[in-house]
Amino acid sequence: MQTLSVLGDAFSFVAVPLLALHATGSVAQMGVLTALTGVASVVAGTFAGGIVDRFDRRRVLVACDVGRFLLYGLIPLLWWVSPVIWPLYVLVPLAAVLGMVFNVAYVTVLPSIVDSGDITRANGVLYATYAAAGVAGPALAGVVSGAFGPVAAIGLDSATFLVSAFGLRFIRLRPYEKKEESGGRLAGARFLLGNPVLRTMTILLTALIFLTAGLDDLVVFHLKETLEQPDAVVGYVLGAGAVGGILGSMAVARVRRRLGFGPTWLWSTMAAGTAMVTIALSPGVAGIGALMAVFSLAITVGAICSMSLRQEITPPHLLGRVTAAFWTIHFAGGPIGAALATFAAAGRGVPTVVALMGAGLVLVAAGGVFSPVRRSGL
Repeated sequence: MQTLSVLGDAFSFVAVPLLALHATGSVAQMGVLTALTGVASVVAGTFAGGIVDRFDRRRVLVACDVGRFLLYGLIPLLWWVSPVIWPLYVLVPLAAVLGMVFNVAYVTVLPSIVDSGDITRANGVLYATYAAAGVAGPALAGVVSGAFGPVAAIGLDSATFLVSAFGLRFIRLRPYEKKEESGGRLAGARFLLGNPVLRTMTILLTALIFLTAGLDDLVVFHLKETLEQPDAVVGYVLGAGAVGGILGSMAVARVRRRLGFGPTWLWSTMAAGTAMVTIALSPGVAGIGALMAVFSLAITVGAICSMSLRQEITPPHLLGRVTAAFWTIHFAGGPIGAALATFAAAGRGVPTVVALMGAGLVLVAAGGVFSPVRRSGL
C-alpha cells in the first residue's frame, strides 16, 4: 500500500510544479511553492512523532491517506471553477503535513514487522517495490499532463491515496510496549542529539537537504524553459531518477554489510554530489536523465542506511518522536535551500547553481570523514 502512496506522491511530484509553471511561467514561483511545502513539513515534524507514538499507527496511516485524497481532489475541482494559482499554496502544504505524519508512521511500522538484523534488507526490498511506482509515476504523470493538462494528473493522483487507505486497513502489526518518557515531545530530540553518530548524521543530512531540495525544480525548469522539452520528457527524466533509486535499494544491504554504515553513507553522498556537478555540465536530455539516475541511486543508498540505523538503535516507544525530531531538523534547511536555489537560478542560470550545489554536497561528505560517522563501526 505504501507503493500506491508513493505513486500518488510521484504524480504530485511532477504535476504540481508543472501546474505552477503553466499558470505563472516562473521558476521563482515554483520555488516558493516548494519552500511552503517544506515549511509545512517542518512544522508537522514538531507534532508528528507524538501522534505516531500515542495513537494506533495503522489508523494514522489510513487517516493521512484519506486526508491527502481529499486535499489533492480539491485542486482540480477548484481549478475548473476558477483557474487561479493560490489554492496550490494552501492545499499542497496541507497535504505535505499529512505526508510528514504518514512518513513518520511508516518508519515506525517496519520494526513491528521484521527483526532488527533484517531492517536494512527489508528497507531495501520495500523501497525497490515502491520505487517502481516512482519510475512509472513521473513518466505517466508527464504523459497525462501533456495530453490532458496537469490538473487531470493531480486528480488521478488523489485517487491513488484512497486506494492505499483502503488496503492499509488490512495490515496487522506486532504490538509494542508504550512507555511514558520524560520530556514529552522533546524526548525524541534528546535521544537523537544524545547519540554521537545520530547527532552528527543530523547535522550532515541537514546540510544535504539544504543543498538538494531545489534540484528537482531546477531540472524541471531547465528541461522546459532552456531545452524546450514537452511535459512527457520531463516525466521520463524524473522517472530515470527513480530507476536509479531502485538499483540503489537493491544494492544497499550488500554494500552496507561489506563496508559498514559510515563508509557506505560517505561514499554514496560523495557520488551524489559528483553527479550533480556533472548534471550542470550535461548539454542533452539523455545525459541529464542518466545522471539523475546516478544521483538517485547514491542518495537512496545513503537514505536507507540512515533510516535503518535509526530504526535499529531507537527504542520502539520513542521511534516516532525520534524520527519526527530528525526530520524536523533535517528538513528545516530545505525550504530555504529550495527558495535560494530557484531564485539564484533565475539570475545566474540553472547549470551554475546546480554545479555549486553539487560541490557543496561533496564538501559535506568530506566533512563526514572526520566525524564519528566514519568511525561508527555500525
